[in-house]
Amino acid sequence: MEYFSTRGGDKVSAAVAIQEGLAPDGGLYVPERFPAYPIEGIGEKSYVEIAAGIFALYLRQFSPEQIAEAVAGAYLPHFPEDVAPCVSVGDMHILELWHGPTAAFKDMALQALPRLMKLAGACCGNDKELVVLTATSGDTGKAALEGFKDVPGVKIIVFYPKDGVSATQELQMRTTGGQNTYVIGVEGNFDDCQSGVKALFADAELNVLLSMNDKQFTSANSINWGRLLPQIVYYYYGYRQLYRAGRIELGDPIDIAVPTGNFGNILAAWYAKKMGLPVHRLLCASNENDVLTKVLETGVYNSCRPLLKTTSPSMDILVSSNFERFLFDISGNDATLVNKWFRELQETGQFSLEPHILSAVQKAMSGGKADSAQAAVTIKRVYEQYGYLLDPHTAVGYTVAEEYLQAHSRQYPLLLASTANPYKFSQAVLSALDRPIDQVAETDMPQLLEDYTHVPIPESLRQIAFLPIRHNRFCAKNEMRDTVKHILDLA
Repeated sequence: MEYFSTRGGDKVSAAVAIQEGLAPDGGLYVPERFPAYPIEGIGEKSYVEIAAGIFALYLRQFSPEQIAEAVAGAYLPHFPEDVAPCVSVGDMHILELWHGPTAAFKDMALQALPRLMKLAGACCGNDKELVVLTATSGDTGKAALEGFKDVPGVKIIVFYPKDGVSATQELQMRTTGGQNTYVIGVEGNFDDCQSGVKALFADAELNVLLSMNDKQFTSANSINWGRLLPQIVYYYYGYRQLYRAGRIELGDPIDIAVPTGNFGNILAAWYAKKMGLPVHRLLCASNENDVLTKVLETGVYNSCRPLLKTTSPSMDILVSSNFERFLFDISGNDATLVNKWFRELQETGQFSLEPHILSAVQKAMSGGKADSAQAAVTIKRVYEQYGYLLDPHTAVGYTVAEEYLQAHSRQYPLLLASTANPYKFSQAVLSALDRPIDQVAETDMPQLLEDYTHVPIPESLRQIAFLPIRHNRFCAKNEMRDTVKHILDLA
């Protein structure tokens, strides 16, 4: 299995794609094809077994023993036995993807990625120090820091929007230990962080300096195929959960709803469908920053608008990197079209899809939007009706999915990807539940939420208020390059 860039370019191996993260031409690596993974017998398979089977289809350079060791190391020590529980709440089947060490769905991939990078390095004969550059809208940063913390031969540098994440998310990152971890708050929004990281990857002079110092950039964002591949697994596992619970017969189609900002999480569901998972419809749920909903409805991708701060900050994104992979696939791997669209996006802040492309996009998935006020109403209603606590991102997905089910008479069972534990956003959840918080310190809010709901705080989140702050770096968005050079001691 080889990989090539969405912008064209030569084919590379899986190991090279994972090592590099971003293709040299600025595109994203995609596999040359999507092999089938049959659902027969899935009811008897564990999460680790499904992961090993799917990984093996795409990572043929690695032996079955290496893959088995990687997935066992990623999931067995860091997750409960039922890695991703599926909870039925009314007409919704909620796939809880936040039972890993940082209480967010990013753990599902970022516990595996460091192990895949280690295998890729061995395949490539690369003895350079890897510098993992990561932009985060809140959850990727901490999950990546935990995955790469104290991994030999690696440094990880995380940029986050200084005032654009929740208090818990920021504390999680700034209290991270490890001798190879660096966390920088950027005076800007997530798009500033993401575009800054992409500019560093494309900086020829900086990459020469890195090479002279035996270092190499790579990425832990979902622009890296090694980060996206593990996300395919949990949609198969969610299907397996519905089947084992008697909600579906083997082969029955399901709908999948995903709250997303950077499009990677729903792209993984699209790839699962291409591999044979019986998916009828994909629902892309957005908050107020609804560029994805707009492009799915109108064919116009327009990032020329203010980025709004919401109660679902991990979705506060206007430039969604993985949408490029989706368009590349929908266009029949037309790198010329992809180059045109994303050149226009860079130069003008927008582009328009050709009518035949928009038609194909709309056959593949639907978009929907729920703002912070609607998400708050959903959080309160679902808790009062079912005793189930949603985080604001999952509440956005729940609201959009519920509207879809009502409009389509609940034709198929719907699987909703739940992306974060509600305690990562205690302030927003308490406000939604109409609890008074005016005189409450943010660090005390998780305990207040637990006292009211009796839903237990994850231990990893309970501890962070008592951990020392280890990272105190901040920079302007135009200082990211100099910050990296200083951290890496590059002349």
